Amino acid sequence: MSRFDPAPEVQSICPAAWAGADLGRYVAFCEQDWLDRSVADLFGFNAVALAQPGLEPLRNNRMPLRVCAGLASAGVLAQPQALPFASQSLDLLVLPHVLEFADSPHQVLREAERVLRPEGRLLILGFNPVSLWGLRRWLGPRRGYPWLGQFLRLARIKDWLALLGFEIVAGRMSCYAPPIDRAGWLRRWRFMEAAGDRWWALGGGVYMLHAVKRVQGMRLITPRLEKGWAKTPVLAPGASRMSERQK
Repeated sequence: MSRFDPAPEVQSICPAAWAGADLGRYVAFCEQDWLDRSVADLFGFNAVALAQPGLEPLRNNRMPLRVCAGLASAGVLAQPQALPFASQSLDLLVLPHVLEFADSPHQVLREAERVLRPEGRLLILGFNPVSLWGLRRWLGPRRGYPWLGQFLRLARIKDWLALLGFEIVAGRMSCYAPPIDRAGWLRRWRFMEAAGDRWWALGGGVYMLHAVKRVQGMRLITPRLEKGWAKTPVLAPGASRMSERQK
């Protein structure tokens, strides 16, 4: 099996819009590999992944409660911008290609910040507009998945996360091959994965981010001293008088 020949379990759960497409299997293979490695060592109690046909984001995680949420074919019915979970109740939340198809992607991230506990983990997968995939979406017909989505710049996602108190601790690009829906051509272009990481690291068709919700601790605020106080020496007059009597 070549590097980009997806495993049978990945092939069987490809996105509905391109269930039998070679391009969909190629993307699912790359993303599933990163997700499996990223969630393996994340610990806690509650993990939720927004449903994305073609992926099993939590299959390699060991938290006691692992839930798939979405509008259909999911364990919990949910909308990304209004998650049915209590505030600060989740240890892990996975958003695979959710922001591109949300009416208000910033609201989705605000919901993620609300439901995650302090130090909770957020994994985001998105299509990169500054890539061959973005060029295909700009020049080609916008029909079907994923070309109907709004590809968001990585810099904008980072700015939104920073404003919400998230710190990006890991991430990578993937899917450097041109978006050609032919397995043979994808195999011919597979050398671009290694070459892309080295020569055009920000040009992958898909970006993957691992962020942590940081909560600032309390800081002790000391009284502000007047400038004149610092210039006034601290005297001990009693000790001085005692020393004068002893002379």
